[in-house]
Amino acid sequence: MNNLLRLIGNRILWLPVMILGVTILVFFIMSLSPIDPAYSVLGENATVEQAQAYREQMGLNDPIIVQYGNFLLGLFQGDLGTYGASRMSVTDRVLEALPVTLQLTFMGLIFGVIVAVILGVVSALYRDRWPDQVIRILSIACIATPSFWLAVLLILAFQGVLPASGKLPDLFVDPSGWFMRMLLPAISLGVPVAGQLTRVVRTSMVEELDKDYVRTALGAGIPKSVVVARNVLRNALITPVTVLGLRIGYLIGGAVIIEVIFNLPGMGMAIVSGIQSNYLYLVQGVVLTVAIAFIIINIIVDMLYILIDPRIRTV
Repeated sequence: MNNLLRLIGNRILWLPVMILGVTILVFFIMSLSPIDPAYSVLGENATVEQAQAYREQMGLNDPIIVQYGNFLLGLFQGDLGTYGASRMSVTDRVLEALPVTLQLTFMGLIFGVIVAVILGVVSALYRDRWPDQVIRILSIACIATPSFWLAVLLILAFQGVLPASGKLPDLFVDPSGWFMRMLLPAISLGVPVAGQLTRVVRTSMVEELDKDYVRTALGAGIPKSVVVARNVLRNALITPVTVLGLRIGYLIGGAVIIEVIFNLPGMGMAIVSGIQSNYLYLVQGVVLTVAIAFIIINIIVDMLYILIDPRIRTV
């Protein structure tokens, strides 16, 4: 238990350090942008005096270290700045877009995990036979399929059957409408992940099936289905959980692209609108939020892996 608490404590202690590193990276990279925030807010017709007054008001004439300190102070207060001529809040825009991205990410994750577990288990149980060969080819095809290309194919294939655009219904008001609207984007996002996890699940299952305790249980007369469901599958899923943690970052990044294709009001559309309108602070806030979400989710998955794997407790 002491080892377990120490490992979890280390992950928690490193969390603020990694977040601080992300803020430094994002802020200083965005500061190199040739876009002048003053003219992006005031418009190209703004006079030099108006632009200079805006820079003084927003502290853009301060040294870069001072600007970063002010940005960090605002970040601790939940303020990511403003964008547009009407000074709209970046934080409010992020709070509107982030739930959509997270919903799409986890729906794609659930789809990928379900498909991977089913195919991986079947492939392992029928190893080196025709079901294993078919699933192997299918998983390779899924890995090689880009999400954006698959999204376009799904739109063409299910045009008129499943919605590919339009307003996203509220999850709690119209769950069936939300599910139908999210189904095609989730499949597009989850297929490549399903292909990768299928190979991992299959390999882990094969390793577990070859262990002595499985042969002992089968020799004792315990049905194979019971052994696989209660013991083999539970032990075999430890390794895929670690791989899944790394894939969540891929899903978040892929969701940004999928949102644009399916016109979902998530972080991807926020980034696109920020780039098209030269809203530097909006792009900076969205990118920073996505990066921090990636770090936090991966640390949570890492801690869950520590909790479910008894071998780590003895390290």
